[in-house]
Parts: sequence; structure tokens; C-alpha cells
Amino acid sequence: MNTQTTDLPNVNARPRRTWLQRLGRLLLRLMGWRVVDRRPPGRKFIVIGAFHTSNMDFFIALPAMMALGLRPRWIGKKELFRGPLGPLMRFLGGIPVDRSVRSGFVGQMVHNFRTHEDFVVLIAPEGTRKFTDHWKSGFYHIAVQAGVPIALGFLDYPTRTVGIGDYFLPTGDDEADLERIRAFYADKRGRYPEKHSTIRLKQKKKQDPS
Repeated sequence: MNTQTTDLPNVNARPRRTWLQRLGRLLLRLMGWRVVDRRPPGRKFIVIGAFHTSNMDFFIALPAMMALGLRPRWIGKKELFRGPLGPLMRFLGGIPVDRSVRSGFVGQMVHNFRTHEDFVVLIAPEGTRKFTDHWKSGFYHIAVQAGVPIALGFLDYPTRTVGIGDYFLPTGDDEADLERIRAFYADKRGRYPEKHSTIRLKQKKKQDPS
């Protein structure tokens, strides 16, 4: 059964693979993995990656990004960008974030989408390799406000497949959109399934009536 979404038009034939893409596919093949490419059309979208349960995920995701021909931006705490490694982190696509300041991040990312012709961001919504009872909501609010698709990135250890398996344009109805995300990840398994975080957005605290 074909699970590819029809919310957005299909892309045209892609250019011939570069040597870096061929290298990425070779590395995955040597590790026994297969890449899936069902990305959205266009050059602006958010890739969420789940489930992130092990440091080993990086060594699979990196050649997968190479194989897909993607060089996404990624979010990192601001401390990673201090000192001599700062320029390198930025060159590798890093965007520093001050986690102590909750406001402004979504707006900053929306601005980046609106002012760049080519902007792909990779976000791990779990925010940790440990179990949590929610996903961080930033990716969703950015996608809604910027009007860009959410691409569903995954690592499925039982089938040894990695890549982008589906995408959709969020509607703003967060529960309906989350149900779609849950359905996609229902049969995906990270290296340590017991660490899978619950797919729900953290609820804001309600203010007491004055």
C-alpha cells in the first residue's frame, strides 16, 4: 500500500546523484541499512527525526542525510557555539539556541523560512534520548506559522530502514495533525523502544482566573 501523502504536488525527477549521495548510500549498504526518500517538494520544510534513543542514531542519520542529498540546519544549545568550535558548528548547519529564553525562538525560525529561498531544518522533537511524556512543540508551531511541510524522518531498527517516509502540511488543528504523526510512527522502532517518548505536545499551564 502506498502511504505517500497527496497534500502537496509530487516533485519532478531529481537530478543525477552526486558522489556524496552515492557515498552515503554505500555507507548505509555496508551497515545493512536502506534509505527511504519521500520528501516534500520544494526547498523549505522541517524534518522531524524519531525515535531518538541512542547515540548510534547519529552514525546512521548522517550517511542517510548524505544519501538524500540534504544538508539541513539543526538546532543546538548556545554553549556548543562558543570558542573556536563556534565557526565550525555554524558551517555544519548549526543554529544556536538559548534554552533559558523560551520566547522568540519560533519567531526567529519563521523569519528564517520567510527570508531564505532554501531552508531545511532538522529537529528532534523528543529533545532527549530518554523517555519523556511529551514532544517539544516548537517544530509544530514553526511549521504552522511559516506555512511549510513537516517531513517525517525515522530510523526503524527492525527493518533497518532510515530516511523520510512521509510529509504533510499542518492544518493548525494540533490534535488531528498529531494523530497523523502517531499513525506514521506506530510501526517504527528505535534502538531502545522502551525509551520512545509519548507523541503529544506539552500542554501549556492554564492561568488561574483573576
